Amino acid sequence: MERLNGYGAELVKGDLRDPATLKAACQGVSSIICTVSAMPFSYQPGVNDIQSVYIDGVTHLIEAAKAAGVKHLVYTSFSGNIDRDFPLHNAKRAAEQRLKESGMDYTILRPSMFMEVWLSPAVGFDTANLKATIYDTGDQPIAWISLKDVAQFAVESLKNPAAHNSMLELGGPESLSPHRAIKIYEEVMGKPFEVTYVPPEALLAQYDGAVDPMQKSFIGLMLCYADGDSIDMSAIQNTFSVQLTQLRDFASVMPPA
Repeated sequence: MERLNGYGAELVKGDLRDPATLKAACQGVSSIICTVSAMPFSYQPGVNDIQSVYIDGVTHLIEAAKAAGVKHLVYTSFSGNIDRDFPLHNAKRAAEQRLKESGMDYTILRPSMFMEVWLSPAVGFDTANLKATIYDTGDQPIAWISLKDVAQFAVESLKNPAAHNSMLELGGPESLSPHRAIKIYEEVMGKPFEVTYVPPEALLAQYDGAVDPMQKSFIGLMLCYADGDSIDMSAIQNTFSVQLTQLRDFASVMPPA
């Protein structure tokens, strides 16, 4: 918040879970970038969850934006290759459709697996302890992308005509298997990793036993990781100026073990 103030931004508070707060927040706004998230770290069942944020909350924002005369809304979803039936997937796709039908100009960003999440201890990629968990065989290509790059695409989408009324499938500069990702980390750190494999059958059993929508969604994402997510960025790189982060560069700036 202080950094935004330092850039001269005017801060207005609004809560997607409270439609009344969005009317004032959207007044005088020409474009909106929506990056709202409720999982995994801020998840609270019944308070900050898939229903209240991704379904009801995004719907409230779209309605308030349209009523206020907002011209363009950029919505951060996830890759079209993430295509299994689980709560977060269904909520994201429904939000995409509502935005497309709103009458406003839209940009839907569909990034692949975030480096900051899927190459972190949160999902078993523990560089400090030189351990990595792989879902499925580890040979499937994934278009790992940095959060910072997605943020740049969001900002550039406001003025780039190629982004208007478009869905942008976003990945890193190359699609690399989890095995290759681990090899890069081993080369950067000069130490071998201990690797644990989780087969899809085990994930499916966990999914069937899960009752919480967040748990089901997290396991669903792991299954999509196991499916792989290869994205060809050549066409987008011809129309956008974002310099995509190489996985080796990302690994090189991580804290040493």
